[in-house]
Amino acid sequence: MQSVIREKLLSALSDSPDDFLSGQALADIAGCSRAAVWKHIEELRKEGFVLEAVRKKGYRIIGSPDSVTANKLKIGLKTKTLGQYIHYEETVGSTQKVAHELAANGAPEGTLVIADEQTDGRGRLMREWHSSKGTGVWMSLILKPLLPPQKAPQFTLIAAVAVVQAIQETTGLEPQIKWPNDILINGKKATGILTELQAEPDKISSIIIGIGMNVNQTQEHFPDELQSIATSYGMVAGRSLSRSDIVQKVLERMEALYELYMAKGFTPIKLMWESYAVSIGKRITARTINGSIEGYARGITEEGVLQIEDDTGQLHHIYSADIELSR
Repeated sequence: MQSVIREKLLSALSDSPDDFLSGQALADIAGCSRAAVWKHIEELRKEGFVLEAVRKKGYRIIGSPDSVTANKLKIGLKTKTLGQYIHYEETVGSTQKVAHELAANGAPEGTLVIADEQTDGRGRLMREWHSSKGTGVWMSLILKPLLPPQKAPQFTLIAAVAVVQAIQETTGLEPQIKWPNDILINGKKATGILTELQAEPDKISSIIIGIGMNVNQTQEHFPDELQSIATSYGMVAGRSLSRSDIVQKVLERMEALYELYMAKGFTPIKLMWESYAVSIGKRITARTINGSIEGYARGITEEGVLQIEDDTGQLHHIYSADIELSR
């Protein structure tokens, strides 16, 4: 209830940034007393919102923090389902773990778990993901599509397209996708996507999509072993970027693509994914648990499986591998 009142207050203040709103007007909007309005204004100030109060005029918002709190993300969010329920924690072991627990306990579709810092972030194959405080986006999204479990891997590709489009729209940069789950900028990794599943034999219960985005890190934020292969969008753009704007746009693009997928199937997503892919038509090496395959990437199947044509003309279907572009 407390968070709902603050969302209403922020929404009203943000809709009229140049105008003062009286305490009584805000009380009417939020459905609480004027004394409660004052208390909630103080709590919002603790979150970093700059709120001016003038006697006999009321309140107005004059600044907001670069944060990813629920209150910040809800301002101006244009989605029907995704992100309408937000579970925020300043520091968390792993947003994926929290999302799994929430999903198992009946969290609604579209629930977003997001943190300012992860202490135990993990990527694909249980690799460590560095999640420094206040610099990036560490989030997990719960979806509940009425689909069989074998469709779940396609959601990694849907999420990748959503991230690329969101970054293009918010920063003007041109990211590329490296199969299966990396987003690159200037050839360096800036985002990883991890899709996990809760399912019964014949249907999906929940898909948990984890997205880790390097937004405002500088070179010093990365360990020595990652400095040559990792980057952030802010480093490439040459300026500090709004994490909340990026999260909102990812949610909006993801919702639109999810609706498209459920209505039209994977084909339109496949075409978009291939248009952003860094490897299609190029010579690559796929390192699988059964050995390496070298050849030309020819695209992905309707199931999201990577196709590689080797030097004999044989077409290999790659379900899981590390991909390396040949030099």
